[in-house]
Amino acid sequence: MNITILFGTESGNSELVAEDLGAELGAHHDDVEVRDLQSFDPSELSAERFYLVICSTHGEGDLPNTAIPFAEAFDAAPPELAGVRYAMFGLGDMFYEETYSQGSEHLDRRFAERGAVRVGEYGRHDASSWDLPSDAALAWLPGVLAAASVPA
Repeated sequence: MNITILFGTESGNSELVAEDLGAELGAHHDDVEVRDLQSFDPSELSAERFYLVICSTHGEGDLPNTAIPFAEAFDAAPPELAGVRYAMFGLGDMFYEETYSQGSEHLDRRFAERGAVRVGEYGRHDASSWDLPSDAALAWLPGVLAAASVPA
């Protein structure tokens, strides 16, 4: 399976999660790349790869700074995403009930509206918990990979 891990971050937590997932996946898959959303053009999204999108939430449920250029480019020239499959993992804080994990949901809506299909459970990490984000993401990963291995 060819896998691209995309991350959007404000303080670096999503990047750390993406790197940890990349290290885990790299041990079992030959073609794994980790990319910052700020340097990833939406036109690069391809049905040939499986995407893990890791995104934090900033401010009032907004996208983090590194995801903003991607979202702007996405909105300016919405890509056709039929055949694209992805999984989503959001970071946020349940203390802010109304905006919890909204950053990732902004991206999830964009992907779904353009025809991409999310597979597996929507992963989330609550900063108010005692769990480390990478531990939660690594626990989430096997279920996502199992769902992704089922042909569309």
